[in-house]
Amino acid sequence: MVPGAAADPGDAPAPDPWVSVADGYHRVTVPQAAAHEIIGGTPARLELEGNIGPNGTWARLAMDPSGDTYPGGFGPLAPGLYVYEYTATMPDLSQVRFKEPSSPVAVTSHPTWNTIFVPGESVQWMSDLPAGGAVAPMTYDSDVTGGERSALVWTPPGYDADRAEAYPVLYLLADEAQTAQEWAELGRAPQILDNLAAEGALEPMVVVMADVDVDDPVSELVDNLVVASRERLNVTDRPAHQAVAGIGTGATTALQALVAGPGEFAAVGSFSGALDTPIDAATAQAIDEGTDLLRLYVGNELDPAHNDTYDLVQRFAAAGVDVEVDGVNPESGGTWDSWRENLRDFASRAFRGSDGAPSPGHRPLDGRYTPPAVGSVDRPHVDENGIVTFETGTQWADAREVTVWANWAPNGAWFRVPMTKVGDRWRVTVGPLDGYYYYRYVVDGVDHKDPADTETTLTGVTPLFVPGETDHMYADAPVGERGRVSTLAYDSAVAGEERKALVWTPPGYDADRVEPYPVLYLNHGGGQSYGDWIETGRAAQILDNHYRQGAIVPMVVVMGNGNVPDFQAELFDNLMPAVDGAYHVSSEPSRRAMAGLSMGAMNTLSTWFARPGEFAYIGAFSGFLFSYPPTDVAAMNAGTKLARIYTGDTTDFTYSFTMGLVDVLKERGIEHEFAGVTVGPHGFDTWMQNLVDFLPRIFRPETSAGIPIEATVAEAENGVLALTVADHGPAVVLSRATNVGDRLRSAGELPTVTVTDSRSVSQAGASGWAVTGQGYRFTSGVGSFGADRLGWTPRLGTQREGLAAGGPVSTSMSAGTGLAVPATLASANARGRFGSAPVGADLVLDVPVDTAPGTYTGTLTLSLFPVD
Repeated sequence: MVPGAAADPGDAPAPDPWVSVADGYHRVTVPQAAAHEIIGGTPARLELEGNIGPNGTWARLAMDPSGDTYPGGFGPLAPGLYVYEYTATMPDLSQVRFKEPSSPVAVTSHPTWNTIFVPGESVQWMSDLPAGGAVAPMTYDSDVTGGERSALVWTPPGYDADRAEAYPVLYLLADEAQTAQEWAELGRAPQILDNLAAEGALEPMVVVMADVDVDDPVSELVDNLVVASRERLNVTDRPAHQAVAGIGTGATTALQALVAGPGEFAAVGSFSGALDTPIDAATAQAIDEGTDLLRLYVGNELDPAHNDTYDLVQRFAAAGVDVEVDGVNPESGGTWDSWRENLRDFASRAFRGSDGAPSPGHRPLDGRYTPPAVGSVDRPHVDENGIVTFETGTQWADAREVTVWANWAPNGAWFRVPMTKVGDRWRVTVGPLDGYYYYRYVVDGVDHKDPADTETTLTGVTPLFVPGETDHMYADAPVGERGRVSTLAYDSAVAGEERKALVWTPPGYDADRVEPYPVLYLNHGGGQSYGDWIETGRAAQILDNHYRQGAIVPMVVVMGNGNVPDFQAELFDNLMPAVDGAYHVSSEPSRRAMAGLSMGAMNTLSTWFARPGEFAYIGAFSGFLFSYPPTDVAAMNAGTKLARIYTGDTTDFTYSFTMGLVDVLKERGIEHEFAGVTVGPHGFDTWMQNLVDFLPRIFRPETSAGIPIEATVAEAENGVLALTVADHGPAVVLSRATNVGDRLRSAGELPTVTVTDSRSVSQAGASGWAVTGQGYRFTSGVGSFGADRLGWTPRLGTQREGLAAGGPVSTSMSAGTGLAVPATLASANARGRFGSAPVGADLVLDVPVDTAPGTYTGTLTLSLFPVD
């Protein structure tokens, strides 16, 4: 064997010509004629499936026919390695799996799979290097199988076949049904080893990747593979410089070799392995004396070896064997996503000593995992770590195929996750999930709402909220801090029937208070109903959380039914009079707002153009007009305090139309704000973000604005509660980003904010005040990121009783929410409110190290309001 003589099996295969990449999105276009020829007919449906679901879950993307192709798309994918194939479901529900025929085989053990590697700083440790080690095949004779077998060998940079001192050697063993090549094809072992070597984190060694899944795997390893390696490679025969590790059955073989021949390998690693072999005291002593490193690795609850690994830890402990446990990888189960990390960790420790510590972020392996019993799951079961189990009833016992279809694809798109039949039920476990989702079941190609869901009755999907580190705005507010959602029934002359709307009123809503409440009319989209914003869009939770954070003023929010032939007649002649009669809301246009999504945005826009000045605040989420009628621009500008336009990204099919709307508004001189692109599709993942952004901007007094804020009021002037921000030029400029290991960090200071309260006691009563801040998306010409990357530490410029700085807010990269969620900058009670109070904050911005270079701009909005 001449190392490096063969083509490097770790190189990426030639790209699939059916797949293109633009702006981080993978777009797939399968010619119908080619697909039909490959599968021998016309399928009932065509899908792309692969590990592209949540946290690497195997999922399916529907590719509906259009013209003469089957198009589809997904992304943006997080950096990493993905596999996929095309699946045709025939009319008889049989399935044919295939790949684009001209692309080479990417995975030997799965000939229909292809791969996608998405580079990024977070996966630099497994990215290609321009100069690394060499990879070549090695054949050897096996007396276990009676034939010739092959392995794959990585030799380090500068490998010298004639070096006087033989190299240490690591044997990597494949799992059942894997091949030796899979360590390179999916494990990216050559790249991992190259990067470790370049970092100086690897003892120069030879690595032999092999499949020993034969009748006597230990003999195949020790008597054949090891012997052949010593004959053909410049590797040591000293046990102190030999290591072995494997996946699954390969891990079991490594552990069996450890027990059968203690001391043969100085370092042993088990990646999702198991061992049933008894260990007596003499064997335990021999293992400890002859082994420098014994380290066990396992994925989360979805790893089939989770309990086996826990049992193995207990067995070793009972026998007195010294063993290191890497802990539980919380992000992935028994997949290559885990095993690649395992290899990186183990190879860096072999022959160099180990501190015994688990990998950063790993949980203790402190018990067995017991999934919920079959038949015990009604609605999805969510465990403490975000692992979610779906299970159907027995109503689909005769189905051929059942999947869970949910918005858990990258960017909130919909992917289907196949379920497995267990008795008369169908079941699947996925995770960890974090945040808000909604789902349906698809049974033999037919969509079904979860039959167990009797709470959401107005929409065709079922909500699922998984508590975690993200999406706090979509979580239920604590009991006692929630607004009330009521149903308003009214007669509609337009529809000729009684109709209904849902109405949110804030906590403490007072129908008898002197000042009527401002009112927001929030419109649904096409094919939806008045219930979608509540049952799917989490409008109540968003309002509740904004209100309890002090980010919005008390308001009434009306969600009507826009499915009528004349929206404006329904609105002005039927719905608004009914709301005015049933709720204490303002009739002043300056205290009215309207917003909507998709069709609801179109209704909002058409109302704004046709009836300028009726609503002072306008929000359009993924909406446009097919034609723009003549309008009184002066009246629109005079009667509108805020018109804010939103769009999803290029996966939102209205994107180009919305950009056209923005152009029309500019051309006509109609004052508006364009919120920039929300990363998300034409769906509630986008529209909920839009609502979160829009709500704090409406009905606020003049003491609310995005920086820069200018409001100069003398302290002596009686009756004023005002906010002043120190001069900061065009913008607050943060320091140049520096690499601090796992992130790029910038820092700066908030300009001094001065709160002046000269209200008399008769005016203010027992109220104090609070200043809150909320950030909005940072964008540049090359990308964007959310305000969850921005954090602060508030500080007071003056100290007095009753005056307090808000708590520090960590960025999402430090396990916080960042300023995507409103946070308190400072507050004062009735005792501490008087006079002026200067307040500041230290700002920090954390972004991933692979963030595209550029100048990003965002907005930090500060709001001052009285509080009881």
